[in-house]
Amino acid sequence: MILHSEAEAHAFCATLTDEAGLARLERLAVLLVEENARQNLIAKASEGAIWLRHLADSAQLLRHVPRETAGPWLDLGTGAGFPGLVIAAMRPGIECVLVESRRKRVEWLERAAAMLGLANCRVEGRRLEHVESFPAAVISARAFAPLAKLLELSARFSTRDTLWLLPKGRSAVQEVSGLRPDAAAMFHVEQSLTDADAGIVIGTGRPIS
Repeated sequence: MILHSEAEAHAFCATLTDEAGLARLERLAVLLVEENARQNLIAKASEGAIWLRHLADSAQLLRHVPRETAGPWLDLGTGAGFPGLVIAAMRPGIECVLVESRRKRVEWLERAAAMLGLANCRVEGRRLEHVESFPAAVISARAFAPLAKLLELSARFSTRDTLWLLPKGRSAVQEVSGLRPDAAAMFHVEQSLTDADAGIVIGTGRPIS
């Protein structure tokens, strides 16, 4: 299944959250466009496809997460809020830690979380190297670093049970195949539901440093 329209993307998101969660997403969509007039959060051309390109693209990660998961969910390089802010809005029962070092993005994430009433969302406004280690149930990153570097920087947050959800676009298969054999064996690639040419790198465990 590949989503093709805003209506399909909106309906898909509705299957992964409750009515209150969907309302928060709808509010987030409005806030994103408003903030985009002040700082470049998303490409202007993607504002008309915000559900498909950004919200559903983030929400699809929840298909791979057990319902009972409470977190912490660590999102690396959250930027405009993808996927971390979307996940926090859809699943208030999951503790979400959003790592972002750019000051204006940090201010936006904190403001958006407050306006959406996301008590489960914590923004770490610093580089990942300066965030204190903790065991994460889920680690995600949409556009943080090449896969090998990402694993090197974030392995200290993982355990043998940590779930990795890493949208990697067209480079997904290539990046996994470029890992050391022991690390590559942890991961597989699944098709993105929002882009026929994109993949999501998925795995469980702790990479060996």
